[in-house]
Amino acid sequence: MKSVALAWRYVAARPLAALLNVLLLALGLASINFLLLVQHQVQASFERDLQGIDVVVGAKGSPLQLILAGVFHIDVPSGNIPLSEVRELAKNPQVKTLIPLSLGDSFAGYRIVGTTVDYINLYSARMGKGQIWSAPMQAVAGHTAAQAMAGQGLAPGSSFVGNHGLGDKGHSHGEAPYTLVGTLQKCDCVLDRLILTATESVWQVHEKATALDASDQEALEEAREVTMALIQYTSPLAAVSFPRFVNTTTEMQAAAPAIEMTRLFRMLGVGADVLRGFAAVLLLIATVSLLIALWNALRERQADWAMLRMLGASPARVAGVLVWQALILTLAGGVLGLMLGHGLTALVGYMLAADKSLPVTAWIWLPEQGWVLAGAVLLALLAALLPVAAAYRLDVLKILQSR
Repeated sequence: MKSVALAWRYVAARPLAALLNVLLLALGLASINFLLLVQHQVQASFERDLQGIDVVVGAKGSPLQLILAGVFHIDVPSGNIPLSEVRELAKNPQVKTLIPLSLGDSFAGYRIVGTTVDYINLYSARMGKGQIWSAPMQAVAGHTAAQAMAGQGLAPGSSFVGNHGLGDKGHSHGEAPYTLVGTLQKCDCVLDRLILTATESVWQVHEKATALDASDQEALEEAREVTMALIQYTSPLAAVSFPRFVNTTTEMQAAAPAIEMTRLFRMLGVGADVLRGFAAVLLLIATVSLLIALWNALRERQADWAMLRMLGASPARVAGVLVWQALILTLAGGVLGLMLGHGLTALVGYMLAADKSLPVTAWIWLPEQGWVLAGAVLLALLAALLPVAAAYRLDVLKILQSR
């Protein structure tokens, strides 16, 4: 304990140098912790939301955009597809389950999705309050969306009006209000951020706004569309032929989530690698800075070390003081780095939540973070090796004579 106290006094005697070492180490560790936290949660969210979806069929355009819009609801769809063609696809022997999705409106920034009950069953979501819809113009809110609606005084039994578009500033469909009939329990999946209703509700809202008479209504019913379809295969072998069949024989596009996610992670990986490289450079600089600080401490306080040796301190005790200095600085940088990393993650999570996007929280701990901190301690011990070796070789008599 005396060695620790003495090491702390030596660190406190040069606060600016100590602060520089701590900040360099903290910035490097914060970058690594931030990457670990965000990357882990984003990948887990993607994997969770993709469960049970083998292919997404939608309008021609970017396949990645189709996945982001249809599965994760963090992009806008490229267009609609005819309902008649979707019904033909549902009859294909390679299709086990087809879930239609109709997008286009929102409430308070949360997307209103026309679909079937199969979409709720896909994620094994459970009802919280109220019940599932039983007729058009009834809606069920996911957990996060329900909380936002409750903040506006809406509960099961209340009515609300959707806005055209996927923002909250579009034209209001005041002539076709929805009735909130239930809310879902938290499922930690994409359903948390959605307001679900029957597909017929979406048709009814837009047809009522555009149909002038009975003939217009009949024409609109014949030309009905959906935005996309989520499909599960009857057999894994369908992955070879079904997308090619859709892409070559229809005006629609089939996008395989596994392929597009691999492409997306490859693109994101470049940015992550750059940030990792930046963090590694900071840690290297911090290690060299710590080595220089300990070496200077050894040279500037040679008289102190010599006096300690004269008073009976062993070489190991003197070296221990240097090691404790390194550990104090490293632990301070490690704690600050963890706080900064979690703070940055909380900021990103807040920004994503404001954009009704992927859920990211700072209130988790990953085992990898412990290994990062252990690696920082190992770097500190390596940086202390040279000063410690020099402390063992101190010529006490020569130092005292020169004084």
